[in-house]
Amino acid sequence: MLVRTILAQKGTEVATIEPSATVASAVAELGQRRIGALVVSPDGLAIDGILSERDIVRGLAEQGSGVLDQPVSSLMTSEVTTCVSVDTADTLMGLMTDQRIRHLPVVEAGSLCGLISIGDVVKARVGELQVETQTLHEYIHTGR
Repeated sequence: MLVRTILAQKGTEVATIEPSATVASAVAELGQRRIGALVVSPDGLAIDGILSERDIVRGLAEQGSGVLDQPVSSLMTSEVTTCVSVDTADTLMGLMTDQRIRHLPVVEAGSLCGLISIGDVVKARVGELQVETQTLHEYIHTGR
């Protein structure tokens, strides 16, 4: 399954936050949306970084609660791995496993156009496996 197919099913909305926003506002946004990461972007198209729950927990562990008043840019991961709409779910699974990441921004023509999570990839792969299983069962039972 291609990234574009996954995005067609889940939608292309991406939760972003400006680099100058406070970590506290990022925490509020993550909690309100019930998501695990925000793309850090000044305009919703360019990617400056990504801020995940893990980044925030590490910041709290290392710096204490004062980190909540700092800008998002102080905690974000600035080297962001991205994907494109023609990448496959299998490619993303390998990439996410190898790099130990859970979110991949989707970029086309240099602009942010979606976000794929590990949950999206697993859901897509499970769907593919269910179709394959059903097809095999039908073949075994009907001979076609």
